[in-house]
Amino acid sequence: MNIKQQFEDVKQASRFLGALTDEKSKEILCKIAEELEKNIDTIIAANKKDLEKMETSNPMYDRLLLTKERIFGIASDTRHVATLEVPYSKILEEKTLENGLNLKKISVPLGVVGVIYEARPNVTIDVAALCLRSANAVVLKGGTDAHESNLVLVSLMHKVLEDCGVDKNIIQLLPPGREAATALMNAVGYIDVLIPRGSKNLINAVRDNAKVPVIETGAGVVHTYFDKDGDLEKAKKIIFNAKTRRVSVCNALDCLIIHSSRLKDLPEICEKLSEKNVGIYADDEAFKVLENNYKAGLFKAAPSDFGREFQSYNMAVKTVNSLDEALEHIYNYSSKHSEAIITENSETAQKFLTSVDAACCYHNTSTAFTDGAQFGLGAEIGISTQKLHARGPMALKELTTYKWVILGNGQVRE
Repeated sequence: MNIKQQFEDVKQASRFLGALTDEKSKEILCKIAEELEKNIDTIIAANKKDLEKMETSNPMYDRLLLTKERIFGIASDTRHVATLEVPYSKILEEKTLENGLNLKKISVPLGVVGVIYEARPNVTIDVAALCLRSANAVVLKGGTDAHESNLVLVSLMHKVLEDCGVDKNIIQLLPPGREAATALMNAVGYIDVLIPRGSKNLINAVRDNAKVPVIETGAGVVHTYFDKDGDLEKAKKIIFNAKTRRVSVCNALDCLIIHSSRLKDLPEICEKLSEKNVGIYADDEAFKVLENNYKAGLFKAAPSDFGREFQSYNMAVKTVNSLDEALEHIYNYSSKHSEAIITENSETAQKFLTSVDAACCYHNTSTAFTDGAQFGLGAEIGISTQKLHARGPMALKELTTYKWVILGNGQVRE
């Protein structure tokens, strides 16, 4: 099948998704979860073929890896999506004009959602589940690195759709090459919105070249500021979690900003990081403090180490003399994804939360919580860093738009 035919098939199939009932979509999602659990060995075998083509040192390796536990987690998230209220056919606003016209603003599916992503096969299921529950069709364009995994996952979903009497073309997987990516970015008339998930280079390429509407899910250059009034015990736990929980994800910590008056606490903050062999790229002030007090890799930071998404067991440290200087650093280097402050000063915290321009702003907690499931939204389709339509974790509600329905009784406009 050629790519244009895939676009035509998914567009045609999307027309009938409005008739997909609440109970039917629940049934499909629960059966997809069952299929995932029943076919764990098959999925892992396909995933192994992908993994064999990637070096274990590659930061993307962890994102590509599917284990029994991760597959059960994906299945659990899919079941959770089935429990969520459908976001379409909701009356968002209603009013009656003086001329008697009744106006209703009603939520409706976006239509056909295209998603370009890299070596993250879990995205294949997460995105399809959210699109099914929101009555959207979806075109998936995964990376070459995860193609064997994606083929198996989509084939399992197609089986469930056919068993449930639903057109399997509502989920399409494109070939992994660049030709398919180019076609998707130019699929005017077929794709209603295109969402890139992945590296900064991927997102920039889609934004710069797409002819269809794009929602940016930005790369995460994430900062945590340890203020002069920060609690040391909280800082040690928060920074360790934000940096090491999963280093390859977009909410992982990239740069610790520390007030100069708290440099004496830096060795203690970093002590546990050394257990994970976290490499630290420190500015001059921080380097002097850590030089004889840090057991893992310590390097002098270059200008390029700030504003860098590491996606590995590495991070930068920047010393500042005030909150304003911390805010200036974040302003210059943030990707507007997730930013955090550790402080016991409520006025300082409020100024930070008000001033920082990011989709998610945290006080005294880890940026690892930037996640649709953690926010109670179910599996996410991405973290939007733009300001139009959606911002932050995108889930069911963000996969709808709206239309106006106007009810009259013979009114005409003069």
